[in-house]
Amino acid sequence: MPAFTAHESWRMFGIMSEFVEATERLSEIRPAVSVFGSARLAPGHPYYALAEKIAQLLSDAGFSVISGGGPGIMEAASKGAFLGKSPSVGLNMLLPQEQQSNPYQDISLTFHHFFARKVMFVKYAAAYVVMPGGFGTLDEVMEALTLIQTRKSRRIPVILVHAPYWQGLLDWFRERLVAEGMIAPEDLDLMQVIDQPEQVVDAIFKHYERRGFEPLPSEHELLLNL
Repeated sequence: MPAFTAHESWRMFGIMSEFVEATERLSEIRPAVSVFGSARLAPGHPYYALAEKIAQLLSDAGFSVISGGGPGIMEAASKGAFLGKSPSVGLNMLLPQEQQSNPYQDISLTFHHFFARKVMFVKYAAAYVVMPGGFGTLDEVMEALTLIQTRKSRRIPVILVHAPYWQGLLDWFRERLVAEGMIAPEDLDLMQVIDQPEQVVDAIFKHYERRGFEPLPSEHELLLNL
């Protein structure tokens, strides 16, 4: 048992190193947009093409694009950004299956710990663009919504792309979470649903048109305490 405890203690330095390296390498990428979606979709899928288009528009508009660095929608986002004018950033995760790094990354980081990776998605993002996806995608969007709702993070646009995919979940939020008092009705306003790539970019610019993309002084403190 003492040997196990010592091993666990030393692992803390590995966790610290992930935060330090990521902070040093990502500190200059703002403004950036984090894009999420399924790892299981092939390049011929309509969602793949949609994600690639959105990412290239964001990149050409001056946003670094942060994705999970793997296949599927992550690859589409990386590819679109790679073809655009701004950096493509991949936050890769070591997994026993699914996660293989895609080749469209200007900046590539590899994480052992989900929680360290998730902090970086939030810390450097001016917006979240959420494509159709599975448990991992839902985990990321719920994390963002929880942080914004509880004011542990600054308010950023959270954009769900492709209304038919998300409608059932949003209906359940309204009919169960709101109706039974689990969340406030206005919490649904933390998200918006958009189908057209150009409108995604426009919505992000509209959110920041009166304040600029850089975090406000009060928001710097929030980001430090994520």
